[in-house]
Amino acid sequence: MPLITAPYVAPEVPETPPVDVPEIGYAAITYIDPSGTRWPMTDITADWYTLAEGVSGMGAAPYTLTSDPHPRGGARLRHVQPQPRTIVWPLLVKGADHMAFTTNWRALGRAFTRTLREGPGILEVARPDGTVRWIAVYYQSGWDGRGQTATGITWDSAVLTLWCEDPYWVDAVPVPVHREADAPGDFLDPYPTVSSSQVLGDTTVNNPGDVYVWPTWLITGPASLIEFTHRDTGEAFTLDPDASAIGHGNLLAGEQVSIRTDPPSVRYENGDNWFGALDWPGATLWGLAPGDNRVTFTLSGSGAGSAVDLVFSPRYETA
Repeated sequence: MPLITAPYVAPEVPETPPVDVPEIGYAAITYIDPSGTRWPMTDITADWYTLAEGVSGMGAAPYTLTSDPHPRGGARLRHVQPQPRTIVWPLLVKGADHMAFTTNWRALGRAFTRTLREGPGILEVARPDGTVRWIAVYYQSGWDGRGQTATGITWDSAVLTLWCEDPYWVDAVPVPVHREADAPGDFLDPYPTVSSSQVLGDTTVNNPGDVYVWPTWLITGPASLIEFTHRDTGEAFTLDPDASAIGHGNLLAGEQVSIRTDPPSVRYENGDNWFGALDWPGATLWGLAPGDNRVTFTLSGSGAGSAVDLVFSPRYETA
């Protein structure tokens, strides 16, 4: 998933009134540059705003299909590969006088082109119901102006091409899942029982998005071995804090390890690399398919406070 240079914080309500945007419908759109500065794109009372005519690339992600010829005619689909998305974004810039226009033109040009040096910006789409989706964008071309008579004095327009390495739109509200071990009880009180502290449980995690997501995990000790199993696919991975490559020993109460599945990363709470704590080469850092996913979290050596948390942001074909 794309990295955001500045922390992304979605607004509680759209900053500007929604307008009708081609391929999207009614929405308030904001561009967030790599420094975190927010630039409203649909406020027609501002000195810059999006020109509705010409907007494109906001629909479903593009795909490349790989097929094999079929002996009886036609072909059979072998592989589907999502491709980077290109968004075309026409923008009008103006000012009360030439220097006010020039200041706005320079500032907006820098806000987009700095993505080539500092990391992606964010194009954010906020709906009237308060839901927000975003996509990471890089400037590709287009900040040229029209080059016609009377332009470049107090107004001009540019047709930006924005390149998106991940073609999917991301929900601004992450989905958290928390499972915590019960406090151990007396085996004979009030009747013979088996503690659930070894198994945080079989659970169903719902991915409301349109495509796979790759969650981030946080494990809180105490624990001696942690297993993560996707029961629908059989994929699994195990974290062993006492693995020879780590040499840490069991996780103590309150100690934490985070596992990121895309790109893969395993970090102890102090930042140490714990990639060697996974059960390679058999480990599969699985993702979550759209809809319900049956998963199991198992902790050995767990106790009061042991917990597994996962968080993911649903991804969608369209804004």
